[in-house]
Amino acid sequence: MMDATATTTTRVAIVGAGFMAREHVRAFASIPDVSVAGIYSRTAARAEALSVECGIPTVAKRIADLYEQTRADLVVIAVPELAVRAVMEECHQFPWIELVEKPAGYNYDDARAIAAAADQAGRRAFVALNRRYYSSTRHVQAALAADSAPRFIKIQDQEDPADALACGQPPLVVANWMYTNSIHLIDFLRLFGRGAIASVEPVIPWNAADPRVVVSRIRFDSGDEGLYEGLWNAPGPWSVSVTTAATRWELRPIEQALLLKRGERRPTPIDVESCDVDFKAGLRRQAEAAVAVARGEPSDLPTLQDALESMRLTRMIFGL
Repeated sequence: MMDATATTTTRVAIVGAGFMAREHVRAFASIPDVSVAGIYSRTAARAEALSVECGIPTVAKRIADLYEQTRADLVVIAVPELAVRAVMEECHQFPWIELVEKPAGYNYDDARAIAAAADQAGRRAFVALNRRYYSSTRHVQAALAADSAPRFIKIQDQEDPADALACGQPPLVVANWMYTNSIHLIDFLRLFGRGAIASVEPVIPWNAADPRVVVSRIRFDSGDEGLYEGLWNAPGPWSVSVTTAATRWELRPIEQALLLKRGERRPTPIDVESCDVDFKAGLRRQAEAAVAVARGEPSDLPTLQDALESMRLTRMIFGL
């Protein structure tokens, strides 16, 4: 008879062997009763190197072998954007939970096809929107939960596609840079804005022929409002702010929360939690949420459909 106090190890498999794969391995391996059981990459030498560095016992030659040799409960897919769709379709052949690095698709149509394939296969797929798990983000969410006043959410984005090309990003990815990179900030509109999106109105429309500034007003049926400001090919910070009648919260940089109360002139910084210092920000708490899904426990891990809705909002903001 099994001991009622016995614990069951959650087995995690990794597809990919780049920087983000390594950071996921570190995060999952630090959780009690979790084993990073195997890895696969189309670049076998990188998978071998990561297995040695992180003590991963199995290096598989195919995704099918990765499942058969590990019987993993959860697979983390950390591959380039243009490879996501094909890799996920291979992963759908096996009954593990899927966690795919953002963005799940290089544009809206690709993301929609990925979501449809997962639904057709009957697979539970989630997206690693790790900025939702920053200690700064979660602190602001918790503080705002007790404030019923309308919110004004402002997103300031800055993108430099020429720099992305110079860094080796594929032209197709850069041509869809609002999906593959701006999505990281646009997702905050849905995270902090309550209710359904009622309208998206262009203030300064996107001009693909001469990308400089795009500004859109987003209204929610709760009464919350948002403003997205994207600066292309010009300097500027990434920042997020949420303002109510009593408080203004600002994330700038995103990992740091600042609180300004009505009547004050100087914001108070909120301490960054150690999990966002010891690991790539957001990944440790995100890994905990993914393990909870694999164990059948409550979790707020974003689904593929959640991510698709943020991709759809991106399409509306840019008028694509």
